[in-house]
Amino acid sequence: MSQDLKELSQRKLNFFQTLKAISWAMFGVRKGSGYQEDMAKLNPVHVVLAGLLAGILFVVGLVMIVRWAVSSLS
Repeated sequence: MSQDLKELSQRKLNFFQTLKAISWAMFGVRKGSGYQEDMAKLNPVHVVLAGLLAGILFVVGLVMIVRWAVSSLS
């Protein structure tokens, strides 16, 4: 099993290309053929890191919007 993980982590897309693919997936505007191509090339380690980063940025963005909205009402 560790050999499979090692092979998967050697895939072609770099971290920034993975971020781009994750961004397209979050917005839901990726074509099916592009999705299949990404799945064949994405590094699973990069996907996990990019997902965590996107989740953190999403939560921080929501908190900032709520703070701004609450402060503007006062």
